[in-house]
Amino acid sequence: MLFMKNQRKAGVILSYAAQLVQILTALIYTPIMLRILGKSEYGLYQLVNSVVSYLGLLNLGFSASYMRFYSRFKVNYDDDSEQKLNGMFMIIFCIMSAVCVFCGVVMILNITSIFGKGLTIKEYETAGILMSMMVLNLALTFPNSVFTCIIIAHEKFIFQKVVILVQALLNPFLTLPLLLLGYGSIGMVCVTTMLTVAVLISNAFYCLNKFHSKFYFRHINFGLLKEMWHFTFFIFLNQIIDQINWSVDKFLLGRMVGTAAVATYGIAGQLNSLYLQLSTSISSVFIPKVNRIVAESDNNEELTEIFTRVGRIQFIVLILILSGFYIFGKAFIFFWVGEEYKESYYVALFLLTPVTVPLIQNLGIEIQRAKNRHQVRSVVYFFIAIANIVISIPFIRRWGSVGAATGTMVSLIVGNGLFMNWYYYFCIGIDVRYYWKNIFSVCRGLIIPLTAGYISFKLIVYSTIARLCMGIIVYTLIYCIAVYSMGMNQEERELVKAPLLKLLTRLYVRKQEGNKN
Repeated sequence: MLFMKNQRKAGVILSYAAQLVQILTALIYTPIMLRILGKSEYGLYQLVNSVVSYLGLLNLGFSASYMRFYSRFKVNYDDDSEQKLNGMFMIIFCIMSAVCVFCGVVMILNITSIFGKGLTIKEYETAGILMSMMVLNLALTFPNSVFTCIIIAHEKFIFQKVVILVQALLNPFLTLPLLLLGYGSIGMVCVTTMLTVAVLISNAFYCLNKFHSKFYFRHINFGLLKEMWHFTFFIFLNQIIDQINWSVDKFLLGRMVGTAAVATYGIAGQLNSLYLQLSTSISSVFIPKVNRIVAESDNNEELTEIFTRVGRIQFIVLILILSGFYIFGKAFIFFWVGEEYKESYYVALFLLTPVTVPLIQNLGIEIQRAKNRHQVRSVVYFFIAIANIVISIPFIRRWGSVGAATGTMVSLIVGNGLFMNWYYYFCIGIDVRYYWKNIFSVCRGLIIPLTAGYISFKLIVYSTIARLCMGIIVYTLIYCIAVYSMGMNQEERELVKAPLLKLLTRLYVRKQEGNKN
């Protein structure tokens, strides 16, 4: 148990290390990439990616089901159950990979029908090549999903997060030379595909050598497959919803406005993606534990406690980012990607603000799945996502990329904010009142930094990068001190103090050893 706890802690730390690398990459690499590609080609890259990403729906939600059935088999274990489960999943995902390639070929042959009149002839040629490479890359991720599921099920978070960290480090260093040589967005996709192959090989090697994973391909249990499909169908429906919420805006902008508007939305979307990942970095390492609790005892008090504990940590981290973006975001966008992307600030605000509530509650999704109670959520979200499209179309005609973000904002507030809290309380058994009481107790620590930030926003003009960086550093220090003193509980303070004390102790010991030598 202590080993698993250490794996979770290390997994969270490595997740944030990977996040830090991705943030630094975005800060340094993105402006260079935008200047080399230009707004139109970057918009084209984002547009094609948003369309190809729909093929990711072919996994039908089976990735999420592995953990539930693995946990159930571990409680009632027999010798070959895991081998049969691995074999069944590998067969399913290899079939999905083949279907992905077939659908990709059909899309490429009908590319002009997909994008309408929003592209030039040259853009259509580039889009065809990009789509071919992206489809191949996506097809490779399907068999890799099986190995990733096995690693997470065994709670080997250190290896998994190290792979993600290395991938995040290598991507810009390998891509930039190709951009400088003139390969453009095609070079970017080639590097992504190469890294996907490397990750697939690494994960497969680790599973086969570390866990001695075996795959039993004969005598497929069709009864189990049917049960899995009943479970995963609504996860699949939820994935459709996510695709609508995060990808359809780019597609609509590409058809109705053009690639420049897609580029503006894409910058905000990149910030939104980093924001989403900051939250899942914590909750993802608790997925095996949640499934184990539900399989063994289904104790709602224990689930509420872990739901609240993870939510508080996510809230502390995300509110720092969100409040900082409100204050410094406009200047940050200006220095980061330039005046022509200034509209991205408002698009980002409309995306980041409403998504914060579901992000601090995203462990609840895993609780629903573990309890097999995720069906209602998916159906309700589906209709809200359709409403998102209906709202977005007239908004896009009037306000462009900001209008697209407005439609998404409305759907997130209604579905993820209002409906889900009602559902958690009355249908899942999570004590939402206890949860929000604990979340609001953190807010005492926000009064000082938010007041200081508001005064800063009104009085200081961040006209240079040095002044902007100084403002961000000062605000972050004020926030951390205030939240630590007035917002955190004793357990959270220990989470902060323990690694700092360990680091200071090591530095002191090394200094003493150096003095002796």
